Amino acid sequence: MTRIRRVLIANRGEIAVRIARGARASGIVPLGIFSDADARAMHVDAMDDAVRIGPGPASESYLSIDRVLAAARTLGADAVHPGYGFLSERATFAAAVRDAGLTFVGPTPEAIAAMGDKTEAKRRARAHDVPVVPGYDGDDLSLATLRAEAARIGTPLLVKASAGGGGRGMRVVTDLATFDDALDSARREALASFGDDRVLLERYVARPRHIEFQIVADRFGTTLHLGERECSIQRRHQKIIEEAPSVALDDALRTQMGEAAIRVAKSVGYANAGTVEFLLDDDGAFYFLEMNARLQVEHPVTEFVHGIDLVRLQFALAAGEALPFAQSDVRARGWAIEVRVNAEDPATGYLPTIGTLSKFDVPANDGIRVDTGVGAGSDVSIYYDSMLAKIIAYAPTRIEAIDRLDRALAGTQIVGVPTNVPLARAILADDAFRSGETTTAFLGDRPELLAPRDLRAPNDALALAVGALVATQRAWRIGSIGIPVALVDGAHIECATVSRSGDGRTWSIRSDARGEVVFDGTIDATGDRVVLATATTRIAGRVRIAASSIDVDFAGERYVFAFAPPPSLDRAHDARATSAGAVLSPMPGKILDVAVAVGDSVNARDLLVVLEAMKMEHRIEATHAGVVRRIAVAPGELVAGGASLVELAAHAESESTVGTP
Repeated sequence: MTRIRRVLIANRGEIAVRIARGARASGIVPLGIFSDADARAMHVDAMDDAVRIGPGPASESYLSIDRVLAAARTLGADAVHPGYGFLSERATFAAAVRDAGLTFVGPTPEAIAAMGDKTEAKRRARAHDVPVVPGYDGDDLSLATLRAEAARIGTPLLVKASAGGGGRGMRVVTDLATFDDALDSARREALASFGDDRVLLERYVARPRHIEFQIVADRFGTTLHLGERECSIQRRHQKIIEEAPSVALDDALRTQMGEAAIRVAKSVGYANAGTVEFLLDDDGAFYFLEMNARLQVEHPVTEFVHGIDLVRLQFALAAGEALPFAQSDVRARGWAIEVRVNAEDPATGYLPTIGTLSKFDVPANDGIRVDTGVGAGSDVSIYYDSMLAKIIAYAPTRIEAIDRLDRALAGTQIVGVPTNVPLARAILADDAFRSGETTTAFLGDRPELLAPRDLRAPNDALALAVGALVATQRAWRIGSIGIPVALVDGAHIECATVSRSGDGRTWSIRSDARGEVVFDGTIDATGDRVVLATATTRIAGRVRIAASSIDVDFAGERYVFAFAPPPSLDRAHDARATSAGAVLSPMPGKILDVAVAVGDSVNARDLLVVLEAMKMEHRIEATHAGVVRRIAVAPGELVAGGASLVELAAHAESESTVGTP
């Protein structure tokens, strides 16, 4: 048996904080790494010691095996925990850790290589009597062969990276005419994310459930499963909501799928914690999807329903201990549901966004767990993914867990970046979700849930915010006439004008943006309790004024207003101040490819630029037909959100404008 005393956590963000907590509970000293972009990050403070390993781009920091191992030597680590993402499923990394004489908290390099290669994993699953999705996973990856196999399989078709996971390097093809573009895009993203551009093809199962089984195995040949998680609520192959157990499984199907998952793990001599993923059709047929040779993002729901700390168990298994329980001891109790809270902008189709968090607060309710690596003052960087936190609710029943999670989300206050919290709440409130009718097509079948909703605060909440501000400030202009107030309410700028009566007894608040007087009466503020009163009405609430925001509790809801920035005096240098024919970057990112040249004629939806942002590849397409008048970017260039990428001229004007500055 190997005793682990000091572990280097080769990761960042919430998972690094989570592993540090598990290490301390196991009597192990947690040690960390950070890039220049993460110098002030929360996960650094969670460690007993941490060292810088490079600049912001992951390829020069968290993905550098040499730098990570150098950090382990500097900090005196005797073990390495990879977390998830980054190097967690790189067999070369696990081998390098082992060769350096350190304990790798995870499976062997050989198991990672076998299961990290989706093609090899499917072959092993078939060999061990586990059904797989029909498709092509042969060695011949020539364009001609892949085209022929795509035609044989038919549409809808999934192009899928052989290495990696997390929805990256995956493209759905509904028309074979677009197959080549989808293949190129999947290969580029797979190479950027996993260092391997090999792909396989699968029949796209349109409306399955996504079911995964948590596997744990020791070095003595014992392999068990800890039940299932359902992760069907997804967008762009990225999971949003996960739960345990699943309403779709009865005891017989659970046993059947669990035994299949164990066979998959045993096929590679797997040890430590891992996850076997399946697609479950509505007829009860299931298909092996992949095995993730690491801890999963959604592991907390399994921890809740089984009462097992998976990180502590990982450390024990890595040290050579035997599993302390048998399969017959594994029983799910209650229900757990997790929401991934991401920095995403509903107005741009939930594309990732960046910014600085001026406020981050999740209520500490009973049965609620928050795993996060951010807080007030944290930067959401262009270099990493957009997940801010995981909020997990546990309760005796599924409906109770849903309601408990919704209450926590209702009280969550995040200021500085838009998030997917409104979407998560809309999903939790949906009748089909509440009844357990969940498939991977859930959001595709309900586009109204994804549509940006006007979440503008009501007049009374706005009046309370402005009223509290004028009642507690003392530096107002003489006469208190025409006081300007500018607040940010979600996507709206609320400009108000406040005036005081000549006798000083009443206030009038006019919303310039809404074009109406929202309040005209007396304002009384005592502590955080604010009362606005007229001769016929009374508005009362709790208002807290912070350095960068105003929080209003009114009528059972919470509203957060941020202070608006001053208007720009240099509009010409604003990233969004571009010509009418410009195609703009939807977010900050790095230009991977420019697919057109000046003078090219394009149609609507033709590919113009490939943008990499927050670990995902995005196709920037022509918004309308025209001729390329100007290209403002080049491959490798970093661009701001809203920056001009390509300018298009209408065909009629192209002869006189193309090529002009």
